Amino acid sequence: MKRKLDQNDEPSPQQLQPKETREEQPKEQQKPTTAEPSFADLGLDPRLVQAVAKQNFEKPTLVQQKAIPLALQGQDVLCKASTGSGKTAVYVLPLLSGILKRKSTDATPFTAALILAPTRELADQVFKVIEQFSAFCSKDIHAAKLTENVSDAVQRSLLSNVPDIVVSTPARAWHNINSSALSVDKLQYLVLDEADLVLSYGYNEDMENISRSLPKGVQTIMMSATLSAELDTLKGIFCRNPTLLDVKEELGDEDEKLAQFYVKCAEDDKWLLSYLIFKLQLIKGPCLIFVADIDRAYRLKLFFEQFSIRSCILNSELPLNSRIKVIEEFNRGIYDIIIASDEKSEVFGDLAIGEDGKSKDIKPEAEKKDGDAAEKESEKSKKKRKTQKRDAEYGVSRGVDFRNVAAVINFDLPTSASSYIHRIGRTARAGRTGMALSFVIPSDQFGKHKPTSLKSTEHDEKILARIIRQQAKLNRKVEPYNFSKTQMDAFRYRMNDALRAVTKVAIREARTRELRQELLRSETLKRYFEENPAELAHLRHDGELGRTTRQQPHLKHVPDYLLPNGGQKALTSNQIGFVPFKKEGKDKGHKRNKPKGRSFKVGSGRKRDPLKTFKVRRKAK
Repeated sequence: MKRKLDQNDEPSPQQLQPKETREEQPKEQQKPTTAEPSFADLGLDPRLVQAVAKQNFEKPTLVQQKAIPLALQGQDVLCKASTGSGKTAVYVLPLLSGILKRKSTDATPFTAALILAPTRELADQVFKVIEQFSAFCSKDIHAAKLTENVSDAVQRSLLSNVPDIVVSTPARAWHNINSSALSVDKLQYLVLDEADLVLSYGYNEDMENISRSLPKGVQTIMMSATLSAELDTLKGIFCRNPTLLDVKEELGDEDEKLAQFYVKCAEDDKWLLSYLIFKLQLIKGPCLIFVADIDRAYRLKLFFEQFSIRSCILNSELPLNSRIKVIEEFNRGIYDIIIASDEKSEVFGDLAIGEDGKSKDIKPEAEKKDGDAAEKESEKSKKKRKTQKRDAEYGVSRGVDFRNVAAVINFDLPTSASSYIHRIGRTARAGRTGMALSFVIPSDQFGKHKPTSLKSTEHDEKILARIIRQQAKLNRKVEPYNFSKTQMDAFRYRMNDALRAVTKVAIREARTRELRQELLRSETLKRYFEENPAELAHLRHDGELGRTTRQQPHLKHVPDYLLPNGGQKALTSNQIGFVPFKKEGKDKGHKRNKPKGRSFKVGSGRKRDPLKTFKVRRKAK
């Protein structure tokens, strides 16, 4: 064998050593391999590896590489990882693998795993992931979800088959445990998904009751996107000595793909900017718009309808089946715009989470003193108003898997910096680019546009400052969105026409009408669609609701004189912000000419009663 020579054409010292020594030394000096492990290397059941491959998951993410082996060893795990990092598979795969391993020697049926999620949407999503990963072992794995709005008798019948895994919200789980419908005497695994939200959603008492009913030695896995005081409380209740994983993905490229912008503008400019963004297609692709409450969502939808911009609504009033259907069809690309009322961002009330993770009160001192009086007035007003029953387990800013979202628009800024993180986490996922745009009301502009003002926007500037500091610690920039306010004024009269048409009566009737329609689709037609699944394609959730609003055909099209030089093609500019329009000047194209001839003022001219112009012919006798 030819020896390797160095740069001086001499044998290297390693080649001159004895063969035995040469063989041992490279082993000690051998560099560790940098190849990433596969799912098969994690020690999972081969059937689960096959199911993972079918879902086109090539390699495990960083959080999956670290957490799955610990879960398979039976350790309690408290894992913090960013949104979209594959946290659901972290606990689903070890649970399925453990159940399959036990059933190979002991086929005694009992409920082995309980998965608790703060919202019904997230619980339903987890159940679907379990079905996907157990596709090649469906005969050995039986899962049940307790999220449907059904009677206790139906839930009891679901649990009578003794499912291996139960997916539920804490309230439903404790209700069935307390009624003896769900037995947890032999429970082996407990999972808390989005654990930091569980207590914030009001499940304190339910969680304490569940903890007292569990047997000793239950393996607990907690997944969260943030570390907060709520996690410390749950850790003390359920975990023995958990392994804390604070997984920070190396997502430098991902951060660059998420562009964050904000706009400081008056309240009425929010509506004008939204109209321009979607009508002129300044932002293209599927978009999520977050608003503060349900009325706000319907006002925005009816406003868009004036310009023939189609959108669908997601809120806590709609039935669960309808909400899940909207999310699924949005993920399939059927809808481009979802207006989501993020009511759970108000869970923190006037408490905002600072950069240190602690809660901070953003109420001014004057409001704190008058807090009791304000609460009494609000309670009285709530008693007077008859509102629809809302789902307390609803939430869209956390956990729900929105796919291929091109942009997130915070039409109403959230009340805390942590809620902002969870909202913008819906976009720029799986290597895709994304944009987050937030509307901020300056303190000097608050309350000036009374028809559309919102109380929660009073502290927008304080929240924005915290968001910017928080994102700076993550090496992310939140930049101002460039646009010319003077060039927007040409469209302002059209915006005002549309807003005037969206009255409170129209909002109330649209809200009632859609709720009635969705209830009909969700309950009455449920069995029909189970037998005829192809007919579901004919149901759309982004239909027009503005039948009672004043229709204005001239708003559906943008006239050419309002467009920039070059027409519609000029709108495809790559620069951030609005495409420059024509310079302001006396635009004679849209001035209304006064009619010639006599005046039509009230009180002048000849009055005619239209009812007296009809001539009735009597029938001949």
